[in-house]
Amino acid sequence: MTSVEAFTGPPAEWDAFVRATAGWTHFHLHGWLDIIGRVHRHRCHALAVRSADGRLAGVLPLVEVKSLAFGRFLVSMPFVNYGGPLGSDDAVRALAAHAEELAAATGAGLLELRSPRPLPLDLPVSHRKITVVLDLVPGDPDTVFGAFKAKLRSQVRKPQKKGVTVAFGPDQVAPFYDVFARHMRDLGTPAQPKRWFTTVAAAFPDDAWFACAWLGGRPIAGGAGFRWAGEFEMTWASSLLAYGTLAPNMLLYWAFIERAAREGLTGFNFGRCTPGSGTHRFKQQWGGRDVPLHWYHRSRDGLAKTPSPDDAAYRWGPRIWKRLPLGLATVLGPRIVRGIP
Repeated sequence: MTSVEAFTGPPAEWDAFVRATAGWTHFHLHGWLDIIGRVHRHRCHALAVRSADGRLAGVLPLVEVKSLAFGRFLVSMPFVNYGGPLGSDDAVRALAAHAEELAAATGAGLLELRSPRPLPLDLPVSHRKITVVLDLVPGDPDTVFGAFKAKLRSQVRKPQKKGVTVAFGPDQVAPFYDVFARHMRDLGTPAQPKRWFTTVAAAFPDDAWFACAWLGGRPIAGGAGFRWAGEFEMTWASSLLAYGTLAPNMLLYWAFIERAAREGLTGFNFGRCTPGSGTHRFKQQWGGRDVPLHWYHRSRDGLAKTPSPDDAAYRWGPRIWKRLPLGLATVLGPRIVRGIP
């Protein structure tokens, strides 16, 4: 095995290796480095290890995230749930060691490798985030629905009876963002720019699913996520507080689950959350199983994790953000969120 090097081959070679390697996720694909570089202008590193015959033995997508407010981080992968080195055990260890050296050279306060599974590394690991995965019956959404508790089935049917419908497609990106931006402002959290989602949709037209729940010509809930390796992950989901009694998010989630099962997928991943949180309880009600995430890190000066609005040091932020006019929050949000990986 040769040493770690900057990947200079065609993206198709990288992606073919990723898709053929156990433990891969959508966020390991080369296109994500292009998206982050174009939208947020962060410096991205595509690191690789090749075997003696020149074939790829491991890859690591890595991004330098820096801002005056929050500091400098080296993350694989920022703004999403997964990343980390991928490949043989030796390649994984070599890539992680190289990432540690790069973190020191760039002055990063924290290196974070967000893996969906355990890796052969000696780095400290955090399980502060988990996901919930619902096993599906491929090709049979009716059986999946029938296995839900009666209360859950009723919650799904309620918005249907009130006239709520769900639509999928690239034309749903704009209405999804309208809901997402308002929802994030109401939560007190800066939102990704609209360009982030339009770029994602254009880069992954087959894997990225966007959908909205509609009532009377207005989008009232929206979701977006990715299909890979027999699974679909709901990466972003939002609903308007004014329509909370209708529970449009219940119908929205079911529409995604139904589509995933119909298309032959074996699992529906509800996306990351904090154990014991309200979001975690919402996801558990669908009958899925908790899956711990493995976020490896190496910190400087005791920094153990990337910043979050839940941190005590930043709790003043959401209180102020909720009071901003939506237009102002939408303009300012991307300038802030680019520094919060």
